[in-house]
Amino acid sequence: MSMLYTKSAFIAYVALFSAGCVALNVLFTGNGAWFNVGRFLLDTSPYMWALLGTSFVVGLSVVGAAWGIFITGSSIIGGAVRTPRIRTKNLISVIFCEVVAIYGLIMAIVFSSKLKAGDAEGRFHADSYYAGYALFWAGLTVGMSNMFCGVAVGITGSTCALADAADGQLFVKVLIIEIFGSIIGLFGLIIGLLMTSKVPDFK
Repeated sequence: MSMLYTKSAFIAYVALFSAGCVALNVLFTGNGAWFNVGRFLLDTSPYMWALLGTSFVVGLSVVGAAWGIFITGSSIIGGAVRTPRIRTKNLISVIFCEVVAIYGLIMAIVFSSKLKAGDAEGRFHADSYYAGYALFWAGLTVGMSNMFCGVAVGITGSTCALADAADGQLFVKVLIIEIFGSIIGLFGLIIGLLMTSKVPDFK
């Protein structure tokens, strides 16, 4: 029950009440057609969606890599104070986290190759809408998978460093788990390439 009376819950109540008032006002004044998602999608430039997807794939991948490096790096530094031998070989966890950001940069290069100047007069071609939406959702998919991959690798790398500090024989065993966690980002990269493989050029 205490969650219902927090500050964030109060802000959510005010936002829902305001949205309800606006929706009822629009509905009862005869302007209900303003809630037209199809018109919004047609009036929005597909270049905006494509650039948003490119931004998401880079931004979320870098956030995931930085988050993972923060988690595993702090454990490596803390554990190396008591057990200096773990400093070198546990840096592979940091490399695994950094690979996540590289996945995002690779997909951003693939996306930018699809962005070409088209005819800005009148409505956009159907292929342009398809390309914009496909790049947006592909970027969001790859970015989210890379972000969660970075967090998973960071947590597993942190555990690997602490386990190695306690018992050196545990390093390889935990490292195998970390490798499986890093494959999540590779799955996202492959799915992003599949989603954009048949994207037509902007027209």
